[in-house]
Amino acid sequence: MGAIAVTWVATVAEELVAPVVAVFLFVLGVYVLARFSFRRMEKPVVERPISKGFLAPLGLIAGFLDVAGGGGWGPISTPTLLSSGRMKPRKVVGTVDTSEFVVALAASLGFLLALSFAEIPRSVVGALLLGGIVAAPLAAFVVRALPARILGTAVAGVILITNMRTFMGAVGIEGATATLLYALIVVVWVVALAHSIMVNRREKTRNEVAEGQPA
Repeated sequence: MGAIAVTWVATVAEELVAPVVAVFLFVLGVYVLARFSFRRMEKPVVERPISKGFLAPLGLIAGFLDVAGGGGWGPISTPTLLSSGRMKPRKVVGTVDTSEFVVALAASLGFLLALSFAEIPRSVVGALLLGGIVAAPLAAFVVRALPARILGTAVAGVILITNMRTFMGAVGIEGATATLLYALIVVVWVVALAHSIMVNRREKTRNEVAEGQPA
């Protein structure tokens, strides 16, 4: 619904929406990174049901921003669901990706009605499809194999890095300061990822020892 409706105003809203989305994703990315890598908790995820009253508005907003900002379904839905701590990261990624098929179809239909086939570069579409078809199965295997803490940290870092440029432009950070901040974010992410791996190993060892103890 959100994806179809917004196609009629996408060209007007794009310049306004993109900076807001970038700031939102940066803040959310920082929170997710802290939650999965540095927050002291035995289980970063406690699986509980998520109400439809939360999911429906999230889908509407993410669908709107996906079209108005040139991409937002995955970037908005994934970190928001991760930050709730109610779904394992691999389930979040799988759920968002599966639902994105229908959202992308709705958005495409909306654009085709508002524009035309002639205005969509088919060579670009074909190249993106080819790259996605090759990468998607590999990504699905990696997501399934990685533990929740490590995967959550990895996803948070990707969110931060891919949105840093737009974020810094939105808050007026340029030049050497922007480069320094970008490098700092990368370093923090690498440290957080290494920390998550070490914590995961300690948790795994502790669980194996506990399971090996006599009842």
